[in-house]
Amino acid sequence: MKTDPKIHLVLASASPRRRDLLSAIGIHFQVVPANIDEGAADNESPATHVKRLALAKARQVSEKIPDLWVLGADTIVVKDEQILGKPRNKQDAKRMLSILSHATHTVYTGYALVHARQPKREKIRHVRSSVLIRRLAPEEIAAYVGTGEPMDKAGAYAVQGIGAAIVERVSGSYTNVVGLPLCEVAQDLKELGIFDFLGS
Repeated sequence: MKTDPKIHLVLASASPRRRDLLSAIGIHFQVVPANIDEGAADNESPATHVKRLALAKARQVSEKIPDLWVLGADTIVVKDEQILGKPRNKQDAKRMLSILSHATHTVYTGYALVHARQPKREKIRHVRSSVLIRRLAPEEIAAYVGTGEPMDKAGAYAVQGIGAAIVERVSGSYTNVVGLPLCEVAQDLKELGIFDFLGS
């Protein structure tokens, strides 16, 4: 696969949220979504789960583009040790939001930076944040689901969208809740010599 010489990085994700976050720091990247099985393994902790999937996504795309660094990421919402992924349908979205209503949950994002020709330098990390959702009435949940926003989001809400109106508090990295812990990723990009958003 040919690459633009101006490109610093390949994003192994179709997520528009991750694209927006990377664009915000000025990095030039191309998008090559990975296609892997995202099911959970038996007795797998949330941190292990997101790191495993992030690494699998990055490595799959890195095989196609061995000359560039590849960033893979995976985000999950966890409440009472239950992983809440993307809702299957509207009823599932309503179920998830009912679980999250008037409660604190944890958002985990795992990310991996992989280069096929520099395997010893790869980075695999996870970041966690806590989120408090305000109490939601059934009609509010139905109205929010009716907007369509929850349908492709882990936990059935978007902190950067309409869902901001139901998020009472975020403890930890906000961008982690969006889908990519940008502070940590930017530090690793600089350390690896891929990109320095300050240009120093």
